[in-house]
Amino acid sequence: MSKTTVSANQAESAMASHADAIGHGNSPAAWTCVIVMLVGALVASIAFVIASTPIFIGGIAVMVIGLIVGWAMRKAGYGVGGSKLQNNGH
Repeated sequence: MSKTTVSANQAESAMASHADAIGHGNSPAAWTCVIVMLVGALVASIAFVIASTPIFIGGIAVMVIGLIVGWAMRKAGYGVGGSKLQNNGH
């Protein structure tokens, strides 16, 4: 174990401050991804309770589709800082 000490200033500079923007993914791509995945989780949960394997697998597939839709929307410019969301003065 190291015997070196860290001063309070060094520790504070190493940590992110609360003023730093951490980017919570507040974008159409993120919201669409989450909503589609929530629907898939709901379908899979109901299928689990009623013991229906095909519907459960369908719910899991909807969740995977949600990930793909979110990724595609981000690539299309609807993610955080995307080209479709920037204000161009109009």
